[in-house]
Amino acid sequence: MSASQTHVVSVFCFRVCAVTMRKTPSGHPLSFFPVVVSLCFTPLCSSSTAASPSTTTPDHNMATKVAVVTGSNKGIGLAIVRALCKQFQGDIYLTARDVGRGQEAVQSLASEGLKPMFHQLDINDPNSITTAAAYFKDKYGGVDVLVNNAGIAFKTADDAPFAVQAEVTLKTNFFATRDMLTHFLPLIKAGGRVVNVSSFVGSSTLNKCSPALQQRFRSEDISEDELVGLMQQFVDKTKKGEHKEGGWPETAYGVSKTGLTTLSMIQARRLSKERPNDGILLNACCPGWVRTDMAGPKATKSPDEGAVTPVYLALLPPGATEPHGKFVSEKQVQPW
Repeated sequence: MSASQTHVVSVFCFRVCAVTMRKTPSGHPLSFFPVVVSLCFTPLCSSSTAASPSTTTPDHNMATKVAVVTGSNKGIGLAIVRALCKQFQGDIYLTARDVGRGQEAVQSLASEGLKPMFHQLDINDPNSITTAAAYFKDKYGGVDVLVNNAGIAFKTADDAPFAVQAEVTLKTNFFATRDMLTHFLPLIKAGGRVVNVSSFVGSSTLNKCSPALQQRFRSEDISEDELVGLMQQFVDKTKKGEHKEGGWPETAYGVSKTGLTTLSMIQARRLSKERPNDGILLNACCPGWVRTDMAGPKATKSPDEGAVTPVYLALLPPGATEPHGKFVSEKQVQPW
C-alpha cells in the first residue's frame, strides 16, 4: 500500500473502572467513588502514517474547566459554590476538611438542582494539599478558578490567651492559605482566576500598625519571604507580650488578613512578571459583614450576598486585564 493510500483501522478502547478511596490524614478509609466503566469500539479513518500528537483528541477532562473553593461546606464558601454552579461552565468542586460534612453540603445543593463535585481538602494539612493538587493536575491538567475561602476567627468572648489566638489564626488564614497558593498557583491555567477571601478588617488593621510596618505592607518591593518573616514576627512577639511595642495592633484576625491581602499583591506581581502572556488575574477581596458562624447572626449580609464579590472576581471575563493584585470590596477596587 502506498503512502498516499488510506485505510480503515478499527480501534478497540476499554476504559478501566477505577475506584478512588478517600482517606483521612491518619490513613483510615472514608468512602469510595466509582468511575463509570465504558467499552467502546471506534472505527477510525487514518492514513498509514501515524497521527502527530497535535492531531490527537484531547482527554475530555483536560478540556473541561474546573473551579475549586476551599472551606466551602458552609457559610460564604457554600454560597460561592452555589453561585458558581449557576454561572460557571465547568466542574465546580466543593471542598471541606470533613468528608461527611462536605458530602452533606453537596447533597444540600443537589436538592436545589445543582451539581457540585466534592474533594476532601484540609488546608492545614500539607499532605491534603499535595494530594488535592495532584488530583486536579492529573484529572484536569490544572485549575481554572481557585477561591481561597477557608479561614477562622476567634469569638470576641473567647478567653484563649492572645498568643494562642495569634498562632492559631495566622496558621490557617495566612500560612496555610500561602501553602495552598504555593502548590496551586503553578496549576492555574492560562486565563485563570485566583480569589483570596480577605476582609476589610485587614485594611483597618493596617492603618493601626506602626508607620514602619505600614510602609512595608504597602511597598511594591516587599518580597514574600519578608512578608512571611513579618507574620512570624507578630506571632513570636505575642508570645513575649511585645507585639504592641513592635508596632502591632491587638487583633490576630486583622493581622492575618493584612498579611493575606499583601500576599495577594506580591503574588499578582510575580504572575505578571513570570507569566505575562497567560492572562491570569489574582485578587483579594472582602465579602462584607456576612451572617455566618464566624460573624454571627447580627451581620448585615446573607451568605449569598457575601458571595457576590468573590464570584465576580472568579468570573472576570476572558481578556480582562484588571483588577489584578488589588483589594476589592462591593466589586470595586479599594485603597490599600
